[in-house]
Amino acid sequence: MSDLPSDLQTWFSECPQAITAFSGGVDSSLVAWLARAFLGTEQHTAIISASPSLKLSDLDEAKQFALEHDIPLQVIETKELENPSYLANPVNRCFYCKHTLYTELEELARSKGDCWILNGTNTDDQGDYRPGLKAAAQFEVRSPLLECGYSKQDVRDLAESLQLECWNKPAAPCLSSRIPYGQRVTVFKLRRIEKAEAWLHQQGFPICRVRHVDEYGASVEVDPASLERLQSRSDELTMAFLEMGFKEVAIDPEGFVSGKLNRVIPTASS
Repeated sequence: MSDLPSDLQTWFSECPQAITAFSGGVDSSLVAWLARAFLGTEQHTAIISASPSLKLSDLDEAKQFALEHDIPLQVIETKELENPSYLANPVNRCFYCKHTLYTELEELARSKGDCWILNGTNTDDQGDYRPGLKAAAQFEVRSPLLECGYSKQDVRDLAESLQLECWNKPAAPCLSSRIPYGQRVTVFKLRRIEKAEAWLHQQGFPICRVRHVDEYGASVEVDPASLERLQSRSDELTMAFLEMGFKEVAIDPEGFVSGKLNRVIPTASS
């Protein structure tokens, strides 16, 4: 482990044992890998929630990552969709999701004794709208990447140097983030979004978002460089989405923009 960054070695040397809030994304994957490297399999467990807001494909990839890297993994089922505040989809929806998750992780950590809860927050997250960070602070969740000053690019660079296959994995926020604030979150919407994005992936559009508008509308975003190719297949796209249960389908001419739905937050919060 002498080839690992000394700042992270020092950070983990103070950690007695840990559980990592694991999603399968590059940030939490790196933290889970580091915890396994520094703490071993007896003093660390990665925890992932098989929530309806997590793509089944992402859950499968996370399980495979843990298996390949000998990371102890526990799958739990959180109950955020039983929380009326979450289902109402306010602008701080993520707070209720993370609060539910960390409540369960706190119980697991307490059962182990002196045990830290870790997450994959990095320095870039502080410049974004992330109400989940408030929940993390309430539960005193530790963030080794943030505390050691790692940006998103630093995370990807380190993951690549460690030959972790997730190093260039696109960001994959939860499926609920595709539903505009104020529009109710339902399992039916989440599964429809998942199916629609899976279709786009299969058609060669790996960077995409399907925004679920109202009850039956879809706004499709892809990488701007792929817009013209998708527009040339608009009839095929519409037919496929109608078969999935959408009644209206539109291609967003701006293309994919991460966090696009957050643009309404100043108005919604005023």
